[in-house]
Amino acid sequence: MIKRLAKCVGEYKKDTILAPVFVTFEVIMEVIVPFLMAQIIDNGISKGNLGYISKMGIVLVMCTIFSLFFGMQSGRYAAKASAGYAKNVRREMYYNIQSFSFSDIEKFSSASLVTRLTTDVTNVQNSYQMIIRILVRSPLMLIFSLIMAFNLNAKLALVFLVAIPFLGFGLYLIITNAHPIFEKVFRTYDHLNNVVQENISGIRVVKSYVREEHEKSKFGEVSTKIYSDFSKAEKLLAFNSPLMQFTMYTCILLISWFGAKMIVGSTMTIGQLMSLLAYAAQILMSLMMLSMVFVMITISRASAERIVEVLDEKSGLHNPEQPIYEVPNGCVNFENVDFSYTDDKNKLCLKKIDISIKAGETIGIIGGTGSAKTTFVQLIPRLYDVSSGNILVGGVDVRKYDIQALRDEVAMVLQKNVLFSGTIKENLRWGNKDASDDELIRVCKLAQADDFIAKFPHKYDTYIEQGGSNVSGGQKQRICIARALLKKPKILILDDSTSAIDTKTDALIRIAFKEEIPSTTKLIIAQRISSVEDADKIIIMDAGRIDAIGTHDELLKTNKIYQEVYTSQMKGVETNE
Repeated sequence: MIKRLAKCVGEYKKDTILAPVFVTFEVIMEVIVPFLMAQIIDNGISKGNLGYISKMGIVLVMCTIFSLFFGMQSGRYAAKASAGYAKNVRREMYYNIQSFSFSDIEKFSSASLVTRLTTDVTNVQNSYQMIIRILVRSPLMLIFSLIMAFNLNAKLALVFLVAIPFLGFGLYLIITNAHPIFEKVFRTYDHLNNVVQENISGIRVVKSYVREEHEKSKFGEVSTKIYSDFSKAEKLLAFNSPLMQFTMYTCILLISWFGAKMIVGSTMTIGQLMSLLAYAAQILMSLMMLSMVFVMITISRASAERIVEVLDEKSGLHNPEQPIYEVPNGCVNFENVDFSYTDDKNKLCLKKIDISIKAGETIGIIGGTGSAKTTFVQLIPRLYDVSSGNILVGGVDVRKYDIQALRDEVAMVLQKNVLFSGTIKENLRWGNKDASDDELIRVCKLAQADDFIAKFPHKYDTYIEQGGSNVSGGQKQRICIARALLKKPKILILDDSTSAIDTKTDALIRIAFKEEIPSTTKLIIAQRISSVEDADKIIIMDAGRIDAIGTHDELLKTNKIYQEVYTSQMKGVETNE
């Protein structure tokens, strides 16, 4: 884990090294100060030597100024290194997430990934800054102060050798008991993030069903659980402070007691006692700072483990050694394809799929909820890999293509497609970043989107809010269809993407497809038979299998499922009339 995270230091190695270097000089200056004070007391004040006092006073002031300068520099470089390190960790995670397949994302959940990119990275950043500064400063201060203390009076300095193991054992018990609780807390954070994400994205549904109180209760339960677990962990960590205070004041009392006796016996000077007390404070303060670092490391360790899980996750989808970069045409062949989301042969979503689709054909796909229509089309751009069998696009197995090259030739428009914050132009250019304004208008006319866009005050420069919340469902779907057309794909997949569009507009879109992109293979998942009745073939899906394939007229005569759907929809039409 440490080796994996260390790779993210990157270009901030120099800052990471300079921070502890300046810390070292800062500690040296601080350790010299008590020694100089002892000299001033014993050789200056006690003897009334003003010249010596003045000379050593100047040296003392210079040491404090240098200590201040080195401290400022170490803080500056530590802050820069930790912020840069966090940036690199976040970037590495984000880039790796972009390579994830759908199944990889489902493994972690989107809410968990957001928590890991934010809260967990912040925890590791804080820990990293403490490691390169305080974790260097404290041991150095401890060692140098101990050396100076033993140099002044070895017998009294033995007090520290008893205190340090006692304190270390106490900290070990605290940390080992607190770490499992923090691991549990961060898992609960994932759940909290999921609750908040669901609530905000579905706020319109929450309000329309007057479920605010229910959502508040759900949030309160998760929030209370975090509070309870955090409180339990913090109660354990709270023992750190009294343990430190007890150790520190016990050491000071013992040094004062024995030191006073030594002064009376003339085996120790007042200056030496004062210096020893100062070193005692430095030693105990360094121990206290060490305990703070260990507490932070305890908290961030759970975060670091969660970050490394994301960094080490390798997508199940990857390019072959010698990928093919050109898709010759849009023909699609499924050869005895099985698929399972869990790689369990007993839980297949698709079973024995065999079908041949010619380039340029329009294929309708009909089936009930859960019949695996969406799963069927998601295998074509290789969003998932088949469990067994082969899928060929342009006569080549999809696993032999470069993934990006394949997906560039397959455009998908989902029922719940997403628009991003930005103008309509910016959203459309996801299909082709170099597209001209004329091209944008052309595809929007094909998707029947130009009419309503032209009515907006700013037309194609109209700003789309996050998720497309300021446009209707039908408008959003038409913009998404236009965006897909801008890719000029060899295969166009519409996954129930005209569900929010009226039948007249739906018909106009299909006519535009037929006239303007005849060579593009079109797969249209629909609930309305009117959306697919003119298709070259219609596939009937049922429980993950292909129940039948044929034209509208053929299926109307031979397929029971198609007959039932057609009859129910025609009755609805007659009732409306």
